Parts: sequence; structure tokens; C-alpha cells
Amino acid sequence: QVQLVESGGGLVQAGGSLRLSCAASGRTFSTYIMGWFRQAPGKEREFVAAISRGGYSTYYEDSVKGRFSISRDNNKNTVYVQMNSLKPEDTAVYYCAADRGLWVAIRVTQPDEYEYWGQGTQVTVSA
Repeated sequence: QVQLVESGGGLVQAGGSLRLSCAASGRTFSTYIMGWFRQAPGKEREFVAAISRGGYSTYYEDSVKGRFSISRDNNKNTVYVQMNSLKPEDTAVYYCAADRGLWVAIRVTQPDEYEYWGQGTQVTVSA
């Protein structure tokens, strides 16, 4: 089992940047695919980005490509998402999640495939 704790959220103006972190407990962090998801008020949770176990492969939701960058440090049991050129529509609660399944796009972009979730961190982008 792994516990996930997000940090780094906050209020930022449009065009600004934030870096979210997700620290994982346990010794098996490198065996998990890690994903970032977000949920805006009144909307379903949606995929943002995912990174493979070794950090060599990534997937991004189309609206964040070129603006967001996911990375991980397996020595620190931490996954990050650097968010640049933020827009008001990026406003949401951001969650990190861990998955031990196959690294396949059709899976890792689906929230139901992830076993463990953090509590979320609020990101608010003002116009």
C-alpha cells in the first residue's frame, strides 16, 4: 500500500506557473505508474498527465500539452507536475494517483485504473 500527499497548489494569475509535488510513502514507489488528475466544480475527474515507472515515458491530456510537464524522482519517492502558462480553465483540485498495471494509454488515462489517491491540492487561476 502507498500513501500519497500532494502539495504546491495555490492562487496564481493567468500566465503564471506552479509546480505540484506528490510525496509517496513506502519502498515500492518505483513500481507504480503515477498520474495527475484534476476535478473542477461540477465536473468529472479528468486525466492530466501520467509517467511510467522509470520516468522515460509520459502521456498528457491534449489541453495541457506544451504547458505542463510531469516528472518523477524515484530516489525521493516524489512525482511532480510543472504547470506553466496557466489558464483560468486549469482551476481545479489536482490529485496524484498510483497504479501498478500495464503502461498503456487506454488504461493510464482512466481514473478508475488507479489504486491509490492523494487528498488533492487546490489550484486557482485568476483571469
